[in-house]
Amino acid sequence: KDLITDLKENLSHHFKEVMVGLIIFSYLLLSIQGVDIEEKCLIDILASRSNMEIFQMKEAYLMQYNTDLQQDIDSETSGHFRDTLMNLAQGTRMEGYADPSTAAQDAMILWEACQQKTGEHKNMLQMILCNRSHQQLWMVFQEFQNISGQDIVDAINECYDGYFQELLVAIVLCIRDKPSYFAYRLYNAIHDFGFHNKTVIRILIARSEIDLMNIRQRYKERYGKSLFHDIKHFASGHYESALLAICAGDTEDY
Repeated sequence: KDLITDLKENLSHHFKEVMVGLIIFSYLLLSIQGVDIEEKCLIDILASRSNMEIFQMKEAYLMQYNTDLQQDIDSETSGHFRDTLMNLAQGTRMEGYADPSTAAQDAMILWEACQQKTGEHKNMLQMILCNRSHQQLWMVFQEFQNISGQDIVDAINECYDGYFQELLVAIVLCIRDKPSYFAYRLYNAIHDFGFHNKTVIRILIARSEIDLMNIRQRYKERYGKSLFHDIKHFASGHYESALLAICAGDTEDY
């Protein structure tokens, strides 16, 4: 018997999604095929992953759906949002390299991109954010602050909109502090969107063996209540039990 088939046949609703997702993560990884593409899912996944994680994800996607992830992104998204996703999906970010002599130059390019907003400037902006190493971008963000007197996230939010803006901000936030980014995404999914089940399930499963402990810590520091507490308040039944088992919690969280 096939375990996944049995789970799908014998379980239901969100509890089924959690159980199947735990067995085969690519089932929840991307809902990109057809008309039900989830832009925010693409943002969460591609903005937060290392080169190796992106390569592994593309292999899993090919095995699960028998199609190429980059081809699906190309056909199902558009504009500079698509171009930035495609750049991230290549998994070509530099690793462990930083050049202080070029940080100010990159920062000036980003500043000009926020001011002029031409297609060429947008391309340069996404190329820098998608390909420079994390160490390099830390210096670039500081130089951007020195040049403009403004935090780069605030500048992006003022100058751009839509999914392109959300993706650029996600890249910056993940470079700065990935657990804080996912704590923010979980809080929004739970409180601002009436418990957006797919987002909560996807993030908990995706980060459960990576940095969920750190995400829990940031969540409690930022929002005053534990992630465990908020899940328990909004979910119920076997679905609640499954999410709480993934989330776990400290004694005071109960």
